Amino acid sequence: MPFSSVELKDLPHVISAPRFATYLQAKGNHRADALALYQWNLELSAAFIVPLQVCEVAARNGVTEVLEKVHGANWPWSNGFIRSLPVARTNWHYNPQTDLRTVAARMPTAGKVVAELKFAFWEKTFTAGQDTRLWIPHMNAAFPGIPAGTPVPAARADAFAALQAIRQLRNRIAHHEPIFTRNIADEYRRLHDVIGWRNPTAATWMDRVQKVTALIPLRP
Repeated sequence: MPFSSVELKDLPHVISAPRFATYLQAKGNHRADALALYQWNLELSAAFIVPLQVCEVAARNGVTEVLEKVHGANWPWSNGFIRSLPVARTNWHYNPQTDLRTVAARMPTAGKVVAELKFAFWEKTFTAGQDTRLWIPHMNAAFPGIPAGTPVPAARADAFAALQAIRQLRNRIAHHEPIFTRNIADEYRRLHDVIGWRNPTAATWMDRVQKVTALIPLRP
């Protein structure tokens, strides 16, 4: 449906000139086309919330399964596990040790800790320093959908890279930033793969219920 003259006048001011400028530049300074692209970007960002949520839940539950095997049901309070986590290089970088200690200090159960930890925490568990302790013994059981024959260190590195990229997409969406310049098919495929590593049936179900891929050919 085309935009009304009032929408063409008012919506760019609501969006803000600096933010709308990105869309104007992409559409050769044509206001209606820029608004159409902005709206598509909104719809696409909303559609990504479903696979992002399923991916995060699948990944963190897989990690939690391994942590419980290695460090017990009270793993969030295990000093040995906390000390094994990577240390932030600078004060302003994310620190998984600090995140876990802070959350575990105020949450009464491991399940509530899992729900409160940042997405970056689960990403940081897939560092090379955890290969011997966590991933070589347990990765194939926790993530049985990893392609057969993939060496565990390579699979772990793939998981780290995938979760890092997914977190970056998630953050852009959460901060209402444009995602239309990204390769949307690749972004969805990455989410599909991580979900499939945990459970191939879940990835197939996600393909059926998600709306991301239906929006790709509708880009204005």
